Amino acid sequence: MNPLDQKINQHFSGLVVRKDLVRLVRGNAIVPTYVLEYLLGQYCATSDEASIQSGIDTVREILRKHYVHRSEAGLVRSIIRERGRHRVIDKVSVALNDRRDVYEASFANLGIKEVLVDADTVKRHPKLLVSGVWCIADLEYAYSEERSASPWLLDRIKPIQLSDFDLEGYLAARRQFGADEWIDLLIQSMGFNPELFGQRNKLLQLVRLIPYCERNYNLIELGPKGTGKSHIYAEFSPHGILLSGGEVSVAKLFVNNATGRIGLVGFWDAVAFDEFAGKKKRADRALVDILKNYMANKSFSRGVETLGAEASMAFVGNTQHTVPYMLKHGDLFDDLPEQYHDSAFLDRLHFYIPGWEVDIIRSEMFSTGYGFVVDYLAEILRNLRDHDYSQLYAGHFTLSADISDRDRTGVEKTFSGLMKILYPHQEATPDEIEQVLRFAVEGRKRVKDQLLRIDATYVPVHFGYRNARGERIPVRTLEEQLYPGLYGAASAPDPGRHDESDGSTGIETALGSAGDAVAPLAEKHLVIQENQRGVTFDHLLGPYLQDAREIVVTDPYIRLFFQARNLMELLETIARQKPETEQVAVRLITVEDEFKAEQQRGYLEQMQTACGAVGIDFSWQFVEPGSIHARHIVTDHGWKILLDRGLDVFQPYEMNDAFAFGNRLQQFRACKAFEVTFVKLRM
Repeated sequence: MNPLDQKINQHFSGLVVRKDLVRLVRGNAIVPTYVLEYLLGQYCATSDEASIQSGIDTVREILRKHYVHRSEAGLVRSIIRERGRHRVIDKVSVALNDRRDVYEASFANLGIKEVLVDADTVKRHPKLLVSGVWCIADLEYAYSEERSASPWLLDRIKPIQLSDFDLEGYLAARRQFGADEWIDLLIQSMGFNPELFGQRNKLLQLVRLIPYCERNYNLIELGPKGTGKSHIYAEFSPHGILLSGGEVSVAKLFVNNATGRIGLVGFWDAVAFDEFAGKKKRADRALVDILKNYMANKSFSRGVETLGAEASMAFVGNTQHTVPYMLKHGDLFDDLPEQYHDSAFLDRLHFYIPGWEVDIIRSEMFSTGYGFVVDYLAEILRNLRDHDYSQLYAGHFTLSADISDRDRTGVEKTFSGLMKILYPHQEATPDEIEQVLRFAVEGRKRVKDQLLRIDATYVPVHFGYRNARGERIPVRTLEEQLYPGLYGAASAPDPGRHDESDGSTGIETALGSAGDAVAPLAEKHLVIQENQRGVTFDHLLGPYLQDAREIVVTDPYIRLFFQARNLMELLETIARQKPETEQVAVRLITVEDEFKAEQQRGYLEQMQTACGAVGIDFSWQFVEPGSIHARHIVTDHGWKILLDRGLDVFQPYEMNDAFAFGNRLQQFRACKAFEVTFVKLRM
């Protein structure tokens, strides 16, 4: 185990599980992750390898004996008949048969209905009445000569979720972790390897949890397919429900006027609409109107009676076009059905997750480290719904005065939710609070900027805040900085904004374009933000390498394959820049790998051979570890390029997929956050 995993097991013993075990035991069992982790938490919540292997065998045996596969449902029904009694793991839902005045259960995989359930069981577990709950259930079979009588009887049922937890113990253990350690623990708990995510990407993942810990929170995420948008609502928590297809009736969601039964919002903490996008889809106008009222006022009407509920709403869907296309031809809500592409509905959204920034899920992104058993974390988040962290920024920062009440509510609810997730003990530094506040402001600003495009009656707002010194700090979305010409009219002009280092200048220069005039080289400092795309070595570094005949690259981390590939791509830029009739010498100063020196030398030798064929004299020099304190490129014609991350500026991408654009072209890769400074040497 690495140091973080050791620390996790030390402070949360018995409450964490190794995340790769889920994939080991799942097999062909189509069950939510929280069901599998519930079982793993009973038998594998340990760091002892022997106990883990024994626990895996036990869980597999439980699944083999009791989980009902649809293809084997007939065999299981036969076993229950022959034995008279059998325990099953299945999704159970209950309905009232008013003709017989009895409650009857249905088992999804087992394929049986009209299973008699006593009223006390329904009272203890009311969620059985809406959409069903995964349970461990004891079923009995007793045939009767009476034709109307059902032979099936539900004897005992246990919903698969944690029965108790210690919030104070959770908060005390949180204090033992630094902010970065805690974030990595949460990302591992979600099943991902935190080493493959930047700080901004981690926050985007964690925002998906806010509907579980913040009451009446309205979230939307639109982006490409395959980014895991719906996973968190389908499998992460027994307190959330995912509605496939994004289509639901008023009676199912809110209240059935005929029976008086309250709908999903009365039983679930988070209700998510999957596949919400699609222009050709049609939504019930009455549902949209009730939804708008509920999202704004936390209430809905049933005849003359007004009812309230606390369920948060999440809307997830796929976009069909790129961000610049949407900004040029419409807005970032353009893929929604017409009935939902409505300013009054969209104004109720508290945060817009830019799904185009979230990586498509790849196999190497899954974690093999330790994380919370998800139903434990789900219960913690549910308990935190009773707390309000929305004003924890007030002692350090003040939101802009012209931010409307609805905008302020969106910002504060997101801020509160993220603080509950990241700093539940309420102990955060001003810098940590500012990071959360800025992120919350950006998410609401993304919503409001699109409303300005859709409805001209909305008034532009200067989104930002003031710090304790009274300095005004504006907030802009990443799209606004990347595509200022397309975003333009959507944002309010900000006469008070100074030229802070927010990446705007760096983005414009680093991207370049085919038709740009060649600007004279100048000293400058660029800031590139995490998840920015469009950066290439050709535009970023190429102009400063042109006409050089000797280039020295200093970087201690040219060891692993991806690092060597970064260097090779720099050499490709040099090859494109140099005249065919000239020779360029490139010297690398780096550190020899302690464990894989032979492999490292092999990479360098291959590059040396390739360079010789195109007129580049490539060589390298190993220096003592610790002797290199900065990463930079120096040319013989007077330029020094300071790279705080060296050449490692791109986030992980499909490096082995020859048909992935990110593999072939740098401009389609997401960047890590980095800075680069160009200095003219006095020669």
